[in-house]
Amino acid sequence: MDPLISVIVPVYNGQDYLENCINSIQEQTYQKKEIIIVDDGSRDRTGEICRELSDKYGNIQVIAMEDQGVSAARNAGLCKAVGDYVMFVDADDRLHPEMLQILYDVLVSTGSAVAGCGFFSWSNKKEWESGAKAVVTDEDKKPCILPNDGLLRQIAGGKDTRCWAKLYKRTIMKEHRFREDLTIGEDMLFLLDILQDVDQMVSVGFKGYGYYQNPAGAMNREFTPAYMDQITCWELAREAAVKTEHGSGMEAVVTEKLLMAIMLTAGKLSFLSSREKKVQEKYIRTCILKLRENLKVEGAYGRLSRGYQVKVKLFEKAPAFYLWLYHFRKYI
Repeated sequence: MDPLISVIVPVYNGQDYLENCINSIQEQTYQKKEIIIVDDGSRDRTGEICRELSDKYGNIQVIAMEDQGVSAARNAGLCKAVGDYVMFVDADDRLHPEMLQILYDVLVSTGSAVAGCGFFSWSNKKEWESGAKAVVTDEDKKPCILPNDGLLRQIAGGKDTRCWAKLYKRTIMKEHRFREDLTIGEDMLFLLDILQDVDQMVSVGFKGYGYYQNPAGAMNREFTPAYMDQITCWELAREAAVKTEHGSGMEAVVTEKLLMAIMLTAGKLSFLSSREKKVQEKYIRTCILKLRENLKVEGAYGRLSRGYQVKVKLFEKAPAFYLWLYHFRKYI
């Protein structure tokens, strides 16, 4: 008998897409699953849709929360999950019909604790249907095993920081939870946290996760103080990475990503009006100070692309000019 898979779906104001997401999970070729929808204080019809879905399907549980954020929602789902395996799906995304079965099969066949697959981006019905109807070949399902040290470099090096598009043995979760004090980067830190209980991960090239390109997504919004979490998460990632058994040489690797995060944050700040820049001046100063501090990490600057090296040096030497220039010419 197949084991139970718990699929955790956090949602906030998802009336326009939640049902399609849930349908894509219900239509999986892998049959034995429970779905835990965590309604994180939605103010639209999401709560009503959750109740309708729960009445329609016998394998859906609904948790209602008071707008505590996606990390708290995922954590609540983890506490409720009883499956032998766990998966996270964002409510505006959808799954290829064979995703669960393929990940389960490869996880079991390789004896891994985590199995991951690729993803395809979509923004309209045509793009979604193209990805959902893609024929899966034997080559797509060919396993690639990453030992703990390789997984560390992949995560901390920014190559795979996604908690979604993965199937986990629930036993490795233990006390590991998502950080609820961050709005960006919590996925990566969660993965680094569970590394201490993971010997290896297996991945397949199969693109089974349909990632919706939401124009209102967190990374596409205007600057808010919460955007500084992008810098904080890489600082925490570096701290976690260098402490591991295989952390030798990781300081420069992660600091490269930290420098890029600082520049991306500065870019967001550059698009503020002059009045708003004065209001957010302390965050501009923070970016400048953190850039100069992290340029002292040996080997980090040299890992940057030539374009980023130019940007970093200009922002370091003439921050006001850089922000003015970036405001009018996004690509320097």
